[in-house]
Amino acid sequence: MGVPKRKTSKARLRSRKAANRWKPPGLFKDPKTGNLHLPHCVDPATGSYRDRQVLTKKTEA
Repeated sequence: MGVPKRKTSKARLRSRKAANRWKPPGLFKDPKTGNLHLPHCVDPATGSYRDRQVLTKKTEA
């Protein structure tokens, strides 16, 4: 079994752990409405994607 020859330094350990930290998703601001949503996804508030209406809102009856 492989055994490390030297102790891993704190800087090396912390830089390796930092690569796995959580990053918030990059949100896209819609130029028409100003809503924030994920890029390359349908805007849930308006149901539009790339200036096309792809979802229709259901009315509660």
